[in-house]
Amino acid sequence: MLSNQQSTVTVPSQQLPVSYTPDVVVVGGGPSGIAAAIAAARNGADTLLIEQRGYLGGMGTAALVPAFCPYTDGEKPVIRGIGLELLDKMKQAAGADFLSRYKERLDWVPIDVETLKRVYDDAVLESGAKLLFHTFADQVLLDGDRIQGLVISNKTGRSVVQAKLYIDATGDADLAALAGVPFLLGGDQGELQPGTMCYVVTGADKSRFNQFIKETGQGGQLEKTIVEAQQNGDLPDGRKRVSGIAWISDSVAGFNFGHIFGIDGSKAEDLTRAAVEGRRLIDTQIRFLRKYVPGFENVFLVHSGDQIGIRETRRIAGDYTLVVDDFLSMRTFEDDIARNSYFIDIHLANASSTMTIKHLPKGQSHGVPYRCMLPLGKSNLIVAGRSVSSDRPVQGSLRVMPNCFAMGQAAGTAAAMAGVSGAGFRDVPVKELQRKLVEQGAWLGEQPGQADNGITVAAGHVTYEEENA
Repeated sequence: MLSNQQSTVTVPSQQLPVSYTPDVVVVGGGPSGIAAAIAAARNGADTLLIEQRGYLGGMGTAALVPAFCPYTDGEKPVIRGIGLELLDKMKQAAGADFLSRYKERLDWVPIDVETLKRVYDDAVLESGAKLLFHTFADQVLLDGDRIQGLVISNKTGRSVVQAKLYIDATGDADLAALAGVPFLLGGDQGELQPGTMCYVVTGADKSRFNQFIKETGQGGQLEKTIVEAQQNGDLPDGRKRVSGIAWISDSVAGFNFGHIFGIDGSKAEDLTRAAVEGRRLIDTQIRFLRKYVPGFENVFLVHSGDQIGIRETRRIAGDYTLVVDDFLSMRTFEDDIARNSYFIDIHLANASSTMTIKHLPKGQSHGVPYRCMLPLGKSNLIVAGRSVSSDRPVQGSLRVMPNCFAMGQAAGTAAAMAGVSGAGFRDVPVKELQRKLVEQGAWLGEQPGQADNGITVAAGHVTYEEENA
C-alpha cells in the first residue's frame, strides 16, 4: 500500500566503482545539455553526456512539443551558433518535402521527432562527446564548495562519475538541488504553470482544415470551435484555444492542446498522475477533432508524449537573478552570453485563471548574463536551461528550446575553458568566453565586425501560432 507517511531506513554504506573520469560531465540531454556537450567537446574537453532516456531532445522529443519556438526577434535571428546549426540539420535530414516547406523559416518550425533524435545523436557523437543513456544521477558527492563526483544508477549498476566540471542541464535543477543549492519553485503561493500532454496524429487533411479556418475566420487556434465544444460538454473547461498545431506534412500534425493542472515536474507522483490524465485528455481531444473540425474527421493517434510537457519547476539562486525589469528595459550586461527576444509566456495555473503575455518590440532583445547560470555556493557547477537564476516572469520567457541551446553552448564553452586551467566557473575570463562564443557562431548583440553570415528571416505566414509553448 502506497503512503505519503514515509518511514526511514538506514542504507548500508557501499564501495562503488568509478566508471568515468571525464573533464566535463553534462547531466540532462535536452537542448541545453546537447549544446553544452557539443560545445565542451568541440573546445577540447573530454565530455560525457548523461541522459535518463534512450534518446536526446528533452521536451521536443520526450514530450512531443510540436514546434521550435522562435529563433528570431522578428527581424533577425538572435539564437544562432549550435542551436541554429541543429535546426538546419533537422530540416536537411527530414526529407525533400519538409525542407521545401520550412527551409527559410526560423520561427515555429515543426519538429520531426524521429529525425531530430538521429540528428542529435550524430551531432553529439561527431563533436567527440560520449553518450550514456538510461542513466540517472541520484547523489552528489561534495567537498566544500566543489562537487567531487556523481553517483549514477543504471542497468549496469551503481557507480561514480568523477569530473572536473559539472553542467546541470536537467531543466529541473536536479543536480543543483542534490548539491544543496537554494532554489525557488513556482509562484508566491507555490503555483506552477500547467503541463501539456502533446501528441501526433495522422490521417488529417490540411487543405480542408485551412479552408475551414478561412471560412470561419478564427485562426489556427480554433477558439470559436473550442468554446462551442466546451458549452456542449465535449471538452473540459479551461483554455479556449489550441496552443499550437504544427504540420509535419499535409496529413501528419503535432498538437500542443490543453492543460493538466497542479503538476510539479520534480515529483514522480505528479508525473505519474499527469501521464494518466494526459492520455485520457488526448482521447477526449481526438473525439473533439473528429466531431468538430473539418479535415480531422479521420485522424488517428500515432504517438503521445513519453511524459507530460513541463514548463516550470525549480529556479536556482545564482550570482545574479534576471528580473522582469531587465526584460522590459531590454538590458544588456557586461557578461552577456546570449540574447533573448521570446515573449513572457506564463500559462494559467488553473482552469479559471488567465495567461500572462508580454512581448518586446520587434527587433529587440535583452541580454542573458553568465552570472545567472552560476549557482550560489558551488564553484565547479554551472546550470543551463529553464532553471537558471531568474524571477518567475523571466523564466516564462527564457524556458523555451532556442534559448536553452544558447545557454547550453555558453555553459559548455565555459566548462572547456575552466577545465584547461583547472579552475572553477567563476574564474573563467568572461571577455574571452564571449569572444569564443561569437567566433563559434553565437550572437551577443550588435558588435563591431560581427557579421550576420547572410542569415535573414523569411517572410510568409507562420501556421504555428504564438502563445504556444
